[in-house]
Amino acid sequence: MRVLIVNTSEKTGGAAVAARRLLKALVDNGVKAKMLVRDKESEDIKVVGLPGGWRRQWNFLWERWCLFCHLHFRRKHLFEIDMANTGYEITSLREFQEADVIHLHWVNQGMLSLKSIRKILDSGKPVVWTMHDLWPATSICHYARSCEAYKSQCQHCPLLPGGGGKNDLSARVWKRKEHMLDGKRIAFVACSQWLAGEARQSALLKGQTVTSIPNAIDTRLFCPADKQKARRDSGLPETGRLILFVSQRVTDRRKGMNHFIDAIKLLAEEHPELKNDTAIAILGGHSEELKDRLALPVHSLGYVSDAKRIAAIYNAADVFVLPSMEDNLPNTIMESLACGLPCVGFNVGGIPEMIDHQRNGYIAQAADAADLARGIRWVLCEADYQALCHQAVAKVANCYSEQSVALRYANLYEEVIGEK
Repeated sequence: MRVLIVNTSEKTGGAAVAARRLLKALVDNGVKAKMLVRDKESEDIKVVGLPGGWRRQWNFLWERWCLFCHLHFRRKHLFEIDMANTGYEITSLREFQEADVIHLHWVNQGMLSLKSIRKILDSGKPVVWTMHDLWPATSICHYARSCEAYKSQCQHCPLLPGGGGKNDLSARVWKRKEHMLDGKRIAFVACSQWLAGEARQSALLKGQTVTSIPNAIDTRLFCPADKQKARRDSGLPETGRLILFVSQRVTDRRKGMNHFIDAIKLLAEEHPELKNDTAIAILGGHSEELKDRLALPVHSLGYVSDAKRIAAIYNAADVFVLPSMEDNLPNTIMESLACGLPCVGFNVGGIPEMIDHQRNGYIAQAADAADLARGIRWVLCEADYQALCHQAVAKVANCYSEQSVALRYANLYEEVIGEK
């Protein structure tokens, strides 16, 4: 059995990280797999980059320009929506023709158009599509927030100027997606049970199957290590407690930085003694912008792509906080738990599937900065800390090991091949 994993990027973004980890898990467990990407960033022979450097930039820029026009030339929401009006035709590639199963992941921003996805379906090859957000089940948005239009038909999109209209961009793309899926079967996979439940309510996916399989993680890389050495290697202070916040772009409102800022302010006001021995480490792009907005000392680590260094940063911290307002199955929480780092997050999306309240961390009420602050203090000052760390590692071993995830996907591949 040969599997072709298709993703926009090889390394950048949560979906890319998850797809690469799945590639490794499949290969390590005897499945012949390759990965096809728009943006190839390594020398790995199992990862194939698309040809035509100029075309990659053109597809991306053309779609962004079209969206920019629909947004009345405003940048707001420009990277929160995708219309997939341009992309590569991959069915003629040797890697596609040799594959028994085509496994789509995050294919936006000029990787695949709706027309090219339809050509993949028309090829007759079985298709699995792992959903890293809700875009495959909506029209143009990746996260629906409070909008429920996708349960009937997308229109009057709140991300478009003036709330869109009956025949706005979301309504037109919805019809194109209906045409793309007409008469075709895709095995949709959501990384979290929460996302699977949301996707099953989509009118667009009526009649399709949606299952839930979590992402995998390499527990040989992300594992507990000596904290003092990790702090020295990461350039972080060797004494005191460290609160860690991680995001690819830490200013992304969806990741909840404003709630984090409010929670830290409450902590510092209610427990001023923390100012003497507690600091914050921020890992991700634009982290330097937040130094003056937090009430505790801040160590800005910037964007880091090296997985070994990222693992060291997790091991250097005492608690990981991710106050996302909407999230699927965050790799950052999985990585933290694998390193034995207790986590604090809101009761939204797939986060409560990962953090077991007061066993390996703390689940705070959504958008409640005061409860978030209580959770951080509880982990640092009140809980049986070593028990939390032990349960964090056990959670990952039981739910997210490479072998168990690879086996579940291998079984799914056999099913979809058998159906053909």
